[in-house]
Amino acid sequence: MIWNFARKLILTAILVPLSAAGARKLSDTIDRRRGSSSRGTRMLRQGADTLQSMFGRKKRRRFGFL
Repeated sequence: MIWNFARKLILTAILVPLSAAGARKLSDTIDRRRGSSSRGTRMLRQGADTLQSMFGRKKRRRFGFL
């Protein structure tokens, strides 16, 4: 039981933010090589944002209630 908890903790704390950062970096690299953003790079960036909002740090807001 403790191993399942540890595995979930490692997955959400380390691997998910790392993969989101990798997807964002890949999107930036492809944009730099090909010029403007394409559908693929836009999807990579949106996927990274979704992963980060689900598992990673929340975006800071100006007011706490908004």
